[in-house]
Amino acid sequence: MFMKKFVLAALACVTLTANAAVIKIAALAPEGTNWAKTMKDFSKEVKKATDGKVKVKIYYGGVAGDEPDVLRKIRVGQLHGGVFTGKTLGDIAGDIRAIELPFNFLHDEKKAMKALKGMTPYFNKKIEASGFVNLGFYGIGQVYVVSTKKVSSIPQMQGVKIWSWEGDRVVEAMISSLKLVSVPLALPDVLSSLSTNIIDAAYAPPLGILALQWQSQIKYLINFPTAYSIGALLISKKGWKKIPAKHHAKVKEIAKKYVDQANEYSVKDNAQGLETLKSLGVEFIDFDDKDIAKAEEIRAKVLDKLKGKVISEKAIKMLESYR
Repeated sequence: MFMKKFVLAALACVTLTANAAVIKIAALAPEGTNWAKTMKDFSKEVKKATDGKVKVKIYYGGVAGDEPDVLRKIRVGQLHGGVFTGKTLGDIAGDIRAIELPFNFLHDEKKAMKALKGMTPYFNKKIEASGFVNLGFYGIGQVYVVSTKKVSSIPQMQGVKIWSWEGDRVVEAMISSLKLVSVPLALPDVLSSLSTNIIDAAYAPPLGILALQWQSQIKYLINFPTAYSIGALLISKKGWKKIPAKHHAKVKEIAKKYVDQANEYSVKDNAQGLETLKSLGVEFIDFDDKDIAKAEEIRAKVLDKLKGKVISEKAIKMLESYR
């Protein structure tokens, strides 16, 4: 009798597993970060709330490839979703890049998040039109330029070799406006390129700088954010349809809970990240008022290059109402 019950229970478990919708999501962020913790908690709560009918499997640390690789794998059905940042979000829905235009908000992170929240319904329509469902936007943080060479002003930045994501037209427009030298690379190649002098500089929020271990190679941080970086947790519509419709609202509710939690972590972790970089001996360089005043001029040049081409005039008009 005991053996019979055991076998029946085992068969029941197999049946439940077989009937479960398994959603495969990839991200560049490594395990061990607060962000990864929120994703693990999201996965656990979804499984519990759906009685095991929906399982979220997460591939951390870029094991599924760089963001363009992940997007390609989603398109061919190998993955169902990913956590994407600026450039790849722009490939999916170009107008999202409006938030990441250089010098939009300077040091005002709250204003950046207000703009993102206000424009989310508009962005979500664009995302859905491209075949995805957005489970939430991440405020990744202020982006800083870090380098192996000391530059104390915008004119001194001219000629500096800086990493750019291949095909990132927003960053390319900023780089050309600042008269830097663009070196397109996959994100995982940035660290080795800093160590071999293929590039002199890169850019990321403090948490990203530390997670990617760039602090081992860079010596300077320009203490003047160039942009505000965002991300999003996207699932393809094909992947979304794998989830029973009755669970859609609950999955979205749980996702919002943990995306909001991750955003709270980001603010604290980035502030702590700046302090960590200082403690490691990275020198913070403050530009003078003349250089800061040039930021608006540079932004105008970038806008001129992108308006109506990469980012619609409608999106830019909406953005301006939040500045």
